[in-house]
Amino acid sequence: MMKRTATRRAVLGAAALLAAGGLVAFGGTAQAQQSFKIGLSNGWVGSEWRTQMIEEAQAAAAAWKAKGVNVEVVVQSATVDVQGQIGHVRNFINQGVNAIIINPNSPTAFDPVFAQAKARNILVVSTDAEVSSKDAIYVGIDQKDWAVKSAEWLAKTLGNKGNVVTINGIAGHPANEMRVAGYREVFAKHPDIKLLNQANADWDQAKGQQVMQNLLATYPNINGVWVQDGMADGAWRAIEAAGKKDQIAATGEIRKDFLTRWSEQKLNSGASVNPPGVMASALNVAVHRLMGKEFKDGIFKGQYGNAIYIPIPFVDNSNLAQALKQAEGKPGYWSVTAVVTPEEAQQYFK
Repeated sequence: MMKRTATRRAVLGAAALLAAGGLVAFGGTAQAQQSFKIGLSNGWVGSEWRTQMIEEAQAAAAAWKAKGVNVEVVVQSATVDVQGQIGHVRNFINQGVNAIIINPNSPTAFDPVFAQAKARNILVVSTDAEVSSKDAIYVGIDQKDWAVKSAEWLAKTLGNKGNVVTINGIAGHPANEMRVAGYREVFAKHPDIKLLNQANADWDQAKGQQVMQNLLATYPNINGVWVQDGMADGAWRAIEAAGKKDQIAATGEIRKDFLTRWSEQKLNSGASVNPPGVMASALNVAVHRLMGKEFKDGIFKGQYGNAIYIPIPFVDNSNLAQALKQAEGKPGYWSVTAVVTPEEAQQYFK
């Protein structure tokens, strides 16, 4: 009888803890758990930004240990097509991870495999690019607003008039398409801004330089350039080589090497910051959720209704020196960053 009573008390105690959010229901049966395994999927390795993204997420996982929470991360990072990245997710499911954090190559193609993860009680968090799946959430910047901020800076700098060209990333990529929608929306508000051409350079610095050279040769009266990170350094090199750095305003980079040249050459530039820390921010949110916390009502936004948007810093000549100070001691490829800390992440939960 005493054994049955003790067992009943243990069950009631476990139920009380579950109700209080002290137990974890992801990744299998609910249990008092302070140890989680999280898969990190990166489907493109074409820039150091992505490398920094993974490193910051790994650092965030390590930092949880000081809080008594063991977070093990398993990384799959390679340039793959959508099917290859779906393979990443399936591998994580087979490994029995508690959560998957993914920088996705498509907004819609992962819906079936994310449903499979959800069926296994695995939390799925997208970052850097939003996804349509109802079985996933997004934690990252609003890519459209990222473009809006830099396009508004360019329009204001040009006095809301002039000839503008744009250099975009990978056509069809979800983040790229949202950015294109953002700048188009801004420029459409200013009838005296003429959008001469919209080119693609695949977020590649060398391609960005070549495309800018071609645009300068075709359109000798360019006043402004809206160009995405990863290509702005190349575009500015072409502008400088053409002797037009004092005649053209263009958006810029958040890398240390570009910030340094920006300061030395006194470029007329401004840059929205998509921090490499987005995956670390997503991880910090995910760990809170894995510990049983419930999201606040009305916290999700975005076109799919599943997005938690984090702040977007902006760098221009007014705070360039501050950004360079943050970059002290870092390698040239290091990008200005920010992370939603575990303490800050609590604002998204009840």
